[in-house]
Amino acid sequence: VQLQASGGGLVPAGASLRLSCAASRRSGRAFDRYAMGWFRQAPGQEREFVAAIHWSGGSTVYGDSVKGRFTISRDNSKNTVYLQMNRLKAEDTAIYYCAADLQPLRLKTFSRGYDYWGQGTQVTVSS
Repeated sequence: VQLQASGGGLVPAGASLRLSCAASRRSGRAFDRYAMGWFRQAPGQEREFVAAIHWSGGSTVYGDSVKGRFTISRDNSKNTVYLQMNRLKAEDTAIYYCAADLQPLRLKTFSRGYDYWGQGTQVTVSS
């Protein structure tokens, strides 16, 4: 499984961005059976859970720092997961990573629960 994240950039505080993560695979379980997650990592800090979504799209979970501002969604017909980020703050500045969980018995909020990772996309919010 390969994951390609995109959509990052430099925006002022209060703005919005939408990140995308496109998945591709050569074999194995189809995208619509993966749970997907977003994590972020700021310089000098540990990787932080942002959001996760069930393979059906019917269940989501968010980190406390982004609840009410960020929305995770997916389009299984496009093998893509999205992260809509609204009312961005300077403290949202980080590299954002998408990740795939190929054995999603439940949504996971810890990074070691995910099997594949994208390369990351930089989000910078100026104050």
